[in-house]
Amino acid sequence: MTMKISRLSLLIAASALVIGIQSEARSQAAAPAVKRERPAQAAPAASAATPSAPTRVDAGAEAEVDGFRSAKFGMNEAEVKNAIVKDFGVKPDAIKEQANPGERTKVLIVKVPEVLPGGGTAEVSYVIGYQTKKLIQVSLAWSKATDEKMTPEQLFSNSSVLRSHFVGEGFKPDTIATNMPIAGGLLMFRGSDAKDRTVMMILQGAMTQGTDNQRILTPSNLLLFYIADAKAPDVYRLPAGSF
Repeated sequence: MTMKISRLSLLIAASALVIGIQSEARSQAAAPAVKRERPAQAAPAASAATPSAPTRVDAGAEAEVDGFRSAKFGMNEAEVKNAIVKDFGVKPDAIKEQANPGERTKVLIVKVPEVLPGGGTAEVSYVIGYQTKKLIQVSLAWSKATDEKMTPEQLFSNSSVLRSHFVGEGFKPDTIATNMPIAGGLLMFRGSDAKDRTVMMILQGAMTQGTDNQRILTPSNLLLFYIADAKAPDVYRLPAGSF
């Protein structure tokens, strides 16, 4: 993988990464511990090609990715704003709007403290589709930009807590990938439900070479995506044959 995804929701890039991962070997190597005042250690690249043991899930569990909290895929902009106010108790003017010129989508953005208990302040972004004008993706980002007290250890801890949660949720086994090295970081989790709606979590940061040829990741960003349709997202694309 050579794809790096920026903090703001880039659906085409995320979709390309999701599709590419489906053709690669999956790894379930145990996440390394984060030591105090030391960077998180990433699994070496070679381990990404090692077949994993089956993921242990709760009996009868079956994942359903229909949005994030009260905001459901298919809601219009007004409904999404109402859901944000309901979920986080913010005032409507706390919701910022930003256009994505390349994808011709609209993004509603709100900063939320403790959206993950003990995890610090996150920025939650809701993407309104190009043609449907309905919710097609929700992303959460944790970094120094969202919380000045954020540390690499906290980012790794957040990712570990969330990964442990997702692996037991009942995602389709053949869609699950964890701890996979990608350009600029680690794919901590990726999985799809029965309707091919996808959750993807990426820990980004600076890679350095440690002892014994082990690559060490110092996290700077944690990105979590909930995607309605990763294979054919509702974003602008040039018409076929136009160039």
